[in-house]
This record gives sequence, structure tokens and C-alpha cells, in this order.
Amino acid sequence: MEALLEVMARLRHPERGCPWDVAQTFETIAPYTLEEAFEVADAIERGDLGALREELGDLLFQVVFHARLAEEQGAFDFATVARGLTEKMRRRHPHVFGTADIADADAQTVAWETHKAQERAARNEGVLDGVPIGLPALARAQKLGRRAARVGFDWPESAAVLDKLAEETRELEDAIAAREQAPEAVEEELGDLLFTMANLARHLGVDAEGALRRASLKFEGRFRALEARLAAAGRTPEQAGPAELERLWNEVKESGAGR
Repeated sequence: MEALLEVMARLRHPERGCPWDVAQTFETIAPYTLEEAFEVADAIERGDLGALREELGDLLFQVVFHARLAEEQGAFDFATVARGLTEKMRRRHPHVFGTADIADADAQTVAWETHKAQERAARNEGVLDGVPIGLPALARAQKLGRRAARVGFDWPESAAVLDKLAEETRELEDAIAAREQAPEAVEEELGDLLFTMANLARHLGVDAEGALRRASLKFEGRFRALEARLAAAGRTPEQAGPAELERLWNEVKESGAGR
């Protein structure tokens, strides 16, 4: 860590550092931080531990970069970040570092969320405060739903969410039918439908972001298999009509190719 922190300091040196690194700010680095987090998730999804090691290093470098920027402003440094994290982990795991008794992983999840809620209350924060706006939209919707559910604002079971989903679908259909009069309503109703879908995933114990990512990968694999079949015949998707594309798609699905 000392060597890594020294590398970061050298990169940010005003005269002898890297011009690109010297020019960066919290705002310009933030998109790279998000990108590196997604690349960590991608390596995990692919089961590639070699890539995961590298991507974790890249993500750690983002933490070091932000800490260096803060240190230059006299706000905090990397040691402060690490110390604060250590203290928080000890505080939130009294069953490990104290005398509390936690029965299992589910009970720990409840205790963890309760502790976080107490910390927010001590800071006079609302139930939904602190949910990052930069989270992927589906993940943020699920997190907002979980927060609201902890104070009793939730559907009683997944069947009720399905009823709400049907209601939102009807409202979207109505908005589409009246699109010429109120075009903005389509986006609003579609957003409501997606938000309800995210909360249905929460009720079913499914990670909505992961489910959509895997569905996208499945679509990508099947479409590439469709392209390969056309290429074998010396053709492209643009040269095939909708009916042929649909037929080939169904063949790919039935064959199990592209999964």
C-alpha cells in the first residue's frame, strides 16, 4: 500500500507528474470509478479470477486516487479512509468484535440494516436519504423499495406486486393510445412499470440488475448464433426479412445455441 500511495503521489506531482493525472478532479474521475466497479462485476460474472484480480486492483486505484485528491485539499487521506472503514466494520459486527449473539446470515442482514438505520437517524436523515443517485437505475429502485419496506411501506406479498404490474401495464397502454395528446406520459408510465418490475424482483429475492444483465447476455448469444447461421449461407441480417429472422431466432432457441 505504501508503494501504491507513493505511485499516486508521483503521478499527481504538479511539476514532475503525469499531465493527465494532474488535471483530474473528483468529478472527472467518478465515471472511471463506476466503470471499474462494473468491470469487477463482469469478471465475477464470467468466473475469471485472473481478470478479477486485475480489476480489483484498478478499483483500488480509484479509491487511492480520490483519497489523494482529498489529501491535497486538506480534507482526509487514505489512512483516514481505511481507519474509518475499520471502525465502521467493527461497530456493525458486534457479534464478531463484541458480545452480541447473531443466529445466522439472515439475522445478521436484519441487524446490519437496523444498525445502518440507527446511524442515519442519529444524523437526522430520512428513510430514503443516502441512496446514491449514480447507482444503476434498477439497483437503485430495489434499494429504495427495501428502505421503504423496512418502515412498513410495501406490498404484502409478490402476488400483490403482480397485480400492481398489471395495473401499470394498463396505464402504459392507455398512455400509448393517447400519445399524440400527451407524449411525456409514455415515459412516465414506462418508468412506473420498470420501477414495479424492480420491486417484484425484490419480493422474489432476485437481483434485478443481475437478471437483466444475464437476459441481455442470453439475447446477445442467441443473436450472434442467428448471425452465424445467416453468414453460413452468405447472407446478413439486413438481407433477411422479419419473418426469416423470427424463424431463425426460434430455431436458435430450440437448439439451445447461443446460451
